[in-house]
Amino acid sequence: MEKEKQEYEKISKLENVKVLISEKELQEKISLLGEQISSDYKGKIPVLISVLKGSFIFVADLCRKISIPIVFDFMAVSSYGNSMASSGVVRITKDLDYNIQGRDVLIIEDIIDSGRTLHYLVKNIQARNPNSLEICALLDKDVKGKIKNTIKYKGFDIPDEFVIGYGLDYAENYRNLPYIGYIENG
Repeated sequence: MEKEKQEYEKISKLENVKVLISEKELQEKISLLGEQISSDYKGKIPVLISVLKGSFIFVADLCRKISIPIVFDFMAVSSYGNSMASSGVVRITKDLDYNIQGRDVLIIEDIIDSGRTLHYLVKNIQARNPNSLEICALLDKDVKGKIKNTIKYKGFDIPDEFVIGYGLDYAENYRNLPYIGYIENG
């Protein structure tokens, strides 16, 4: 109980958290992405695949800015665990419920870091024979040695910082921050 109290004290102060992208900047960019997706998929009903857990806030805000019919599904993948660095091993912890064969699919990602997880997901989803497959990522991190992926809808390019907030976490904490921040000296 004492350990939990100390951890709470540490994370609740937010003393080392610095804002990288404000709540206003996020909402403005998400509105633009929603308009672009609505225009590009006019006359279609795309399947938005939200990659959990990090993208849940992003996809919730994004879908309210999309003016066409959409279908949702969710996948959960892990390559971090409780670490600030990717393990390099990608595993699916929750698979799709919906059959996407012949459908127009849009993967919704919170952040592209090394590119390994997204590369793995794209290959996995392509094997299910969708009609089309595109990527929407809120953040694209500038990382050396990154696996290149084609991101059709991109929110922000960010420096190589470990970021938190707006769905992104550190050991399951900070997801509820309304902005994107980073932990200084983290």
